[in-house]
Amino acid sequence: MADNLDILESRIGTTRKEIVNHNLYSKLSSIEDVKIFMEHHVYAVFDFMSLLKSLQIHLTCTTLPWIPKGNASTRYLINEIVCGEESDVDAQGVRMSHFEMYLAAMEQAGASTEGIKCFVSALSNGKSLQEAFIIAKTPLAAQHFVKTSFEIIQNTDIATQAAVFTYGREDLIPNMFYSLVNDINKQFPNRIDKFKYYLDRHIEVDGDHHKILAKEMLAELIKTHNSDIEQIIRHIEVSLVARRDLWTGIEEILKK
Repeated sequence: MADNLDILESRIGTTRKEIVNHNLYSKLSSIEDVKIFMEHHVYAVFDFMSLLKSLQIHLTCTTLPWIPKGNASTRYLINEIVCGEESDVDAQGVRMSHFEMYLAAMEQAGASTEGIKCFVSALSNGKSLQEAFIIAKTPLAAQHFVKTSFEIIQNTDIATQAAVFTYGREDLIPNMFYSLVNDINKQFPNRIDKFKYYLDRHIEVDGDHHKILAKEMLAELIKTHNSDIEQIIRHIEVSLVARRDLWTGIEEILKK
């Protein structure tokens, strides 16, 4: 199975580098720039949790009556990741999801949480994604990113979703945030502590633990489902391009 993952990693390297080395990071030159970034990126944090829960729904039993589903290895791997993402601790040791942690960081920085809260509220009241986007006036770049992920959730098999999660999220995030967290720390010391903690936490958890778990889970699913590697690569690439386009969209707004 390591051969399959090696193939995946070699084929997606170019787009991945474009994201890790994107010009957006160098454009975050003021607190106002950081606020704009957060008001867009928070939709990707929501999106991450949605993809994560889709994996948990497919790989574990989440209905009553409970019955054994899948195999114990993949159940353990996905539940371990869910626990860390949905019930982590903030800098004061308070339990919260990474999405809630991000909202707290936005509020400290002075970024508006009105849009994302309106979006989540609309979804909780039964609105469709498109209806929620309209109600919340979601930025177009964020809309495209979330739509791409939900199309993958709704139209691909579980191995493909796990691959997108692993290489479009867990494996990517530590490298993607490395430059950003260092730049922000130098430019705005002690002004956005919660955001820095969120980024540091992702680098620590995703880089040292969740990435390894996600790769183990993906290897097991590819083996179990005898998956089409070419199809998986195509969807990872689609997800990476959506991330790159989100970053470019934010960069264009900052230029204005």
